[in-house]
Amino acid sequence: MKHPLFIKLAALAAVIVLLLIGLGLIEGVVHDRQRYRSITAQSVADSLAGPQTLMGPMIHSACVETWEVETGKGAELRMVEQRREFMLTAMPEQLRLNTGAAMEERARGVHKVNAFNLKAQVTAQWASLASLQPASTMKNSRMNCGAPIVMMAVGDARGIRTAQLTLGERTLALKPGTFHPAYTRGLHAPLPESLRSNTDGLTATLELELVGTERVSIVPLGGSTEVLMTSGWPHPSFTGRFLPSEREVKADGFSARWRLSSLATTAQADVGSGKPVCIGSHGDGASEQAPGRADCADSFTVAFVDPVNPYSLSDRATKYGLLFIALTFVAVGLLELMGQGRHAASLRVHPVQYLLVGSALCSFFLLLVSLSEHVPFGVAYAMAAAACVLLLGYYASHMLGSLARGIPLGAGVAVLYGLLYVLLQLEQTALAVGAIALFLVLAAVMVLTRKVNWYGLSAAAAPRSAMAGSAQGGAA
Repeated sequence: MKHPLFIKLAALAAVIVLLLIGLGLIEGVVHDRQRYRSITAQSVADSLAGPQTLMGPMIHSACVETWEVETGKGAELRMVEQRREFMLTAMPEQLRLNTGAAMEERARGVHKVNAFNLKAQVTAQWASLASLQPASTMKNSRMNCGAPIVMMAVGDARGIRTAQLTLGERTLALKPGTFHPAYTRGLHAPLPESLRSNTDGLTATLELELVGTERVSIVPLGGSTEVLMTSGWPHPSFTGRFLPSEREVKADGFSARWRLSSLATTAQADVGSGKPVCIGSHGDGASEQAPGRADCADSFTVAFVDPVNPYSLSDRATKYGLLFIALTFVAVGLLELMGQGRHAASLRVHPVQYLLVGSALCSFFLLLVSLSEHVPFGVAYAMAAAACVLLLGYYASHMLGSLARGIPLGAGVAVLYGLLYVLLQLEQTALAVGAIALFLVLAAVMVLTRKVNWYGLSAAAAPRSAMAGSAQGGAA
């Protein structure tokens, strides 16, 4: 016991290691809850419909060209039929989508998933259908083409609620599927063969109601594409290859408009070659794990994100756990140090007391993630912080010998919780604010301890220990 100060520091190091183990276990709980939420989102998508994609309308026609070639010589000479299968497509010259998305929250237990009901009016105009005219590549070949088909592809066909297609003034009967080899999910309607030679242009209007989860993507398939989207969701995330040219986000919703030209996008060529739509799709012809952007068709996406995800915020909060413990221990040590004097014996804080204080700080994070599953995150944070501040203030009043020392400690912990909440709400400036706050705390500690004789503390602690041992020996 010649160096009690170093023994206490070693004990505090052991306490911090135990608390770090506890923080690690709490982080594991948070990650498990995040994983359960992801499983819930996938479960809702499996039961309702996944992220959606709108692609089209476009017209295609499957063709087969056959011809005969001679093989062999002499008596073995014979004619063998050769064939070439190909598809003709007609992309719209002008494509306009007017869409509105209403949110429909779905849940599995305590986990919630953002589902949407999208009502879209899609208008496509073709100036000419000359691209549907087959051209022979072999002499004396025979050409056989199926009827032209107008199709609309979606990411998950289970989400189609209602659909009505009008061609000019006629309403066409829609059927499931697309008869397209790359984009199989959606709907289609066969067109009269006579339209193949139509030179007057064509206009199709599709009224579509579609449900899905979390996000919707649109492929700008027209020579010129204009998309207007409105929704009552105030937290949209615009991603993909193109951002809206105009957007307005308010507390009661958003509106966004895209204006795109085929000069700025390769969507027509991408769809013509059968490339998958890699963002916001689910099902055939789509892959969110595509190897690279060059292998994906151009698209843009609107995600209906929840900015106050309790699990991501709780995970971010636990990363500050060690800093919380260290700052609180420093505060307790300062109060213990500054109170040294004739009442020094009553102000000595045992390592077990440090352990209890640190355990109370760790319990905050577990309270936060558990309460945030049932009440809004801000309310859960206030409840967990208030409980821990009151507990630590009460305990510190007895641990430090007076209410005058316990209240400042509780107030300091309250300030830390307030600062942490601010950091959780910040995105771009969180690092700067946290670094400045930490610098200010370090500066305050250095100012308060500028006159402390650290060697004297170690030397003074040893005689007190020796005197205590002599007194115990005399009493015996």
